[in-house]
Amino acid sequence: MNKKSVQILGLMTLAFLLINCAGNQTKKDSVEKMNIKKQIYGDLNGKGVYQFTMTNQHGMTVKIINYGGIVTHLFVPDDEGELTDVVLGYDSLQQYLDDTPYFGAIVGRYGNRIAKGKFSLDGNEYQLAANNGPNHLHGGIRGFDKVVWDADDFIRPDEAGVILTYISKDGEEGYPGNLDCRVTYTLTNDNELKIAYEAITDKPTVVNLTHHSYFNLKGQGEGDILNHQLQIMANRYVPVDQSLIPTGELREVKQSAMDFTTPHSIGSRIEKVEGGYDHTYVLNGYNGNMRLVARVTSPDTKMVMEVYTDLPGIQFYTGNFLDGSLTGKAGKIYHKHNGFCLETHHYPDTPNQPGFPPVVLRPGEKYETSTVYKFLTE
Repeated sequence: MNKKSVQILGLMTLAFLLINCAGNQTKKDSVEKMNIKKQIYGDLNGKGVYQFTMTNQHGMTVKIINYGGIVTHLFVPDDEGELTDVVLGYDSLQQYLDDTPYFGAIVGRYGNRIAKGKFSLDGNEYQLAANNGPNHLHGGIRGFDKVVWDADDFIRPDEAGVILTYISKDGEEGYPGNLDCRVTYTLTNDNELKIAYEAITDKPTVVNLTHHSYFNLKGQGEGDILNHQLQIMANRYVPVDQSLIPTGELREVKQSAMDFTTPHSIGSRIEKVEGGYDHTYVLNGYNGNMRLVARVTSPDTKMVMEVYTDLPGIQFYTGNFLDGSLTGKAGKIYHKHNGFCLETHHYPDTPNQPGFPPVVLRPGEKYETSTVYKFLTE
């Protein structure tokens, strides 16, 4: 090999090394921009409760504790790039233990209501806890929102998250089967909070998990959400009786106060809905695939939240039972309509409603569903 060839080979090698180093540096920088921290948050019956703080390259920050899988904080950039905490919650574990309307929690085994706390499956009748008048609500007296989950965190170039696992024992709150659950929270660099639910069982059972954050795109404790503009991609909803149990009908929303097929303010027709909105919507296009199902905008911050899911329903709730008796983060008092919920799940009382999409999980099957809350500005 002559001298010129050696020089060319040397230059090629140097170029390759520079390109490779640059690639590694880019990957390293990307990892450094996505961050996750873990710290002790409290103790419950000798078991540590931890808070995981995830931050992406835009500064969006999510804080999650493994008690109840609760999202305690969700800081999102507004139209000026300032971070706004858009979920209601508390400053301490003790407050969540003392009194919480499911702020930011994982709800299960069954999100929403089951009539009279009873259902039959394969010829067997099961009696659940009646913790909401005569009915069963959100998994019972000690649902998934009130247990300490095992937790592991992870970080990747463009996302970070927490994997929560919990085994609900056969007979817990009256449900059959040992249910092995896994919920993964993931924050992405696209300002998405992804929630993936998985479960398997050793006996036939019913499962309907959901997430119960109260959102306020003006900021938690910054007044009501009645001027938020909402669109729900649903032509029908689930009418309920006086105890909020479905009648079995799936009713058209058109020409009623339930119609959010086109965007309008939450408060524009709320007075026509007795008690305020607390209804499940029958989402369009249900076929097991992810799709956009709701969009909310705050005229104050120009912040937008989009909801994507593969589920058939979404519960729209306007914080009707907040009455000023709860003091939240930074001493904020939570009054009626200070937050809204968009809980993706199956319809209420499905175990007793044969016409609704099924919620039965059997041995050998896997419960698997996902929801994404994506944030942007107009």
